[in-house]
Amino acid sequence: MRKGKVTINNEELQTASDMLRALSHPLRLQILDFIDKSKQVNVNKIYSALKLEQSITSQHLRILRLTGLVITQREGKMIYYAVDYDRMALVVKALSGFLDSSSPEK
Repeated sequence: MRKGKVTINNEELQTASDMLRALSHPLRLQILDFIDKSKQVNVNKIYSALKLEQSITSQHLRILRLTGLVITQREGKMIYYAVDYDRMALVVKALSGFLDSSSPEK
């Protein structure tokens, strides 16, 4: 049963799709978890701690950065990464709303 008319904004839909795709990769989730536990960390510590190649780590960080899931801060030659908790909260809220609205009514 339809609850009402839904307006689809293609730009917002593409953004949501990109974010979910970024979050669906196990290695990116592992990187996000490490950044979260570290609060703020540079790429060297990420790839060293997770035993990854620097280039692979940088590619995954680029995706996380482009989707706004991490923020960066440059200090000299070093770039530090932190989770963008406001952006992450929007993702969680949107998913919760979707899951709540798609569950069958009792």
